[in-house]
Amino acid sequence: MKIITASKYRKELTKSRGSIEKNAQLDEAVLAILSEVRKNGDEALRRYTEQFDLVSLDTLRVSDEEFQEAKGMVSPEFIAAMEAAKENIASFHQEQKEHSWFTQPQSGVMLGQKVTPLSRVGIYIPGGKAAYPSTVFMNALPAKIAGVLSIIITTPPQKNGKVNPHVLVAAEMAGVNEVYKVGGAQAIAALAYGTETISKVNKIVGPGNAFVARAKKWVYGEVAIDMIAGPSEICVVADRTCHPSFAAADLLSQAEHDEEAAAICIVNDEETARLIDEEVNKQLAALERKQIAEKSIETNGRIVIAADLTEAFELVNLLAPEHLEIMTENPMEQLQFVQNAGAIFLGDHSPEVLGDYFAGPNHTLPTSGTAAFASPLGIYDFMKKSSIIHYSQAAFSKAADSIATIAKTEGLGAHARAAEIRKAASKDR
Repeated sequence: MKIITASKYRKELTKSRGSIEKNAQLDEAVLAILSEVRKNGDEALRRYTEQFDLVSLDTLRVSDEEFQEAKGMVSPEFIAAMEAAKENIASFHQEQKEHSWFTQPQSGVMLGQKVTPLSRVGIYIPGGKAAYPSTVFMNALPAKIAGVLSIIITTPPQKNGKVNPHVLVAAEMAGVNEVYKVGGAQAIAALAYGTETISKVNKIVGPGNAFVARAKKWVYGEVAIDMIAGPSEICVVADRTCHPSFAAADLLSQAEHDEEAAAICIVNDEETARLIDEEVNKQLAALERKQIAEKSIETNGRIVIAADLTEAFELVNLLAPEHLEIMTENPMEQLQFVQNAGAIFLGDHSPEVLGDYFAGPNHTLPTSGTAAFASPLGIYDFMKKSSIIHYSQAAFSKAADSIATIAKTEGLGAHARAAEIRKAASKDR
């Protein structure tokens, strides 16, 4: 890994993380796909599936028989692990649930907020370099707990024309209603606009490649989206008390996602930097996905030497990482200095992979610095709120003059009239 100073890294962080030119090239292809699916529906989906996934499909929807077949293709150990994870994830997200509320601030006035789940949500599950049953849980379980009536998944088919069995089993365990064998930007188009087979949704959630991310950006407004996810990233803040092998393993756990992933470690002394770098090189050699992780580490890996932990957390807040691990002597004491991070892992035995699969908090997190203003996926992403207002005749009459004054100041006479006509009517009674 590149070992650099804090000042040099600070300069790197001031540069744009996205390439306008690269996005422009992507957008040209993505917009063509969106337009084609909107125009030609299922026919376009089948054509793109044959072109990109090299699979010809008779039907897009996963059948009941395929769900049953999938159950026989996964191990009992997988089922047991997923059941345990499901319990943790559901329990955590249950705590986020919001409820409608009402208040009476004064006589004759009732105000409130009505919380309503979305009707139909689409979840994109990647299926290219790996299968992600954990992502099914992280997206579908919060939607289910929120009370979403219809939850559907789109995911690319395998070369045999079927969906990965682990994904299908997870979908059934999470209460997903429909699964479709469609991937890429064309899947986002189908969810946003609807086709003969796939009905339009209210919101699209879930991670994907660059084409999926740009497609989500372009359909926003037609439907809601969770976020525009970039490459995965981790930041480990460590001092001399950390286990270098643990820190290295966690950095590589993100590097193996894809070549664009970023693994950043911030330390407060040169010896710790050297030990972690040695461990990264040692462990990298034994990885199954060595080629991907090596490219990620070479391009985006950094070990940053800060003057002290105060400077380390200043850099953390500038980076606003998706995942932040605090591997210091007293990690709980350092929590107060973190302002921007998607998920925060405290101590040597709370690795990022714990959050990926098992602990309960969501692993769909803001990336590319968006943790400075965005939050992890949660129950709140699958609910909408309506304001409730009720005034009695007497209460409204007291407010009418103030309403009319503000309306006239803005030059909106009809607004003022709507208040004055009611006050006048109440005097006539």
